[in-house]
Amino acid sequence: MSSTTLIDNAPAPAPVDPRVALVGLGRKEIAAELERIGIEPKKVRMRTKQIFHWIYNYGVTSFDQMTNVGKPLRAKLEAGFTLDRPEIVERLISVDGTRKYLIRMSPGVEVESVFIPDVSKTGALCVSSQVGCTLTCTFCHTGTQRLVRNLTAREIVLQVIIARDDLGEWPTTQENRKLTNIVFMGMGEPLYNTEKVGDALDTICDPEGLGIGRRRITVSTSGVVPEIGPMGERTSAQLAISLHAANDELRSQIMPINKKYPLKELMQACRDYPGLSNSRRITFEYVMLKGINDQPWHAKQLIKLLRGIPAKVNLIPFNPWPGTDYECSDMETIKTFSDMVNAAGYASPIRKTRGQDIFAACGQLKSDSEKKRASVLRKEAKAAAAG
Repeated sequence: MSSTTLIDNAPAPAPVDPRVALVGLGRKEIAAELERIGIEPKKVRMRTKQIFHWIYNYGVTSFDQMTNVGKPLRAKLEAGFTLDRPEIVERLISVDGTRKYLIRMSPGVEVESVFIPDVSKTGALCVSSQVGCTLTCTFCHTGTQRLVRNLTAREIVLQVIIARDDLGEWPTTQENRKLTNIVFMGMGEPLYNTEKVGDALDTICDPEGLGIGRRRITVSTSGVVPEIGPMGERTSAQLAISLHAANDELRSQIMPINKKYPLKELMQACRDYPGLSNSRRITFEYVMLKGINDQPWHAKQLIKLLRGIPAKVNLIPFNPWPGTDYECSDMETIKTFSDMVNAAGYASPIRKTRGQDIFAACGQLKSDSEKKRASVLRKEAKAAAAG
């Protein structure tokens, strides 16, 4: 029996709705839309608060559910706006409970996000910040997909909404929620989209809405040095560095961004990160590549590199994908590496691989949107010919 279960099929494309979609918008944007349809200026703030709370605390899908809004205004809202979500092209669930969503934000723009259960005792949603990626890290599947564009703040927020819908976690205030953490470790480089990531977090972290605390947000970067400090100031998020090598020669080979921002500059940016302390350590991600970066001398280089920085190291077994020449390090090698880093005073847990059977594991995300569209077009052409 297959370990991958398809739990939803893509619906037929819906007609284009001329109404403005409110779900995913921030407070200022909702207020601007209310002003546009003629809401009295002195009432815009109150109405914005009401609508924001219904959308992000209760997850409503109909204006009729907004019971503290009068019927005439609800009718006006219905005429001008929609609470629809974007199309879910595919929803997959792994044997380990990991869920992967392929979401069509607009024609030709599809993005993946992944809900991982049992992270930080509850669960984390891995969100994307771009469609595709420009970094071309040699071990990452996402890096083989061309960059389509940055995601908007709304499109980032919508990934959280989709997961909350799927998990049935409305209202936000309910106890025993599974989705409590957000990690920007999906498709793309968040620090090439800092403004929209920051705007999205203002909505995601709003205590009157989705209510996810900023300490539960982690932004991962491959090392866009000039944006690290500003991102910390703007978001107060936890920082993760996609490191994977502790010397410039090797890191430049597997991560071309290192040629622009070498390790000396990157580590200084880490030391200067706002709020850095023993209680707010930086996480360094290190994928274990057999015969490439997994030897004892590599561990010694890593320990030396981290000296003086409050840090932990996530050791990530390499997750294979079609066409790659890399292999995962042997578990004994990974454990030896972990023991050395631990002995130096840095926690170095070995990350448990999740969602590998549905290509949802770290480094495996790549939307097959172009291939899917081509397949659909071929089917439509055959159907037309047969008719």
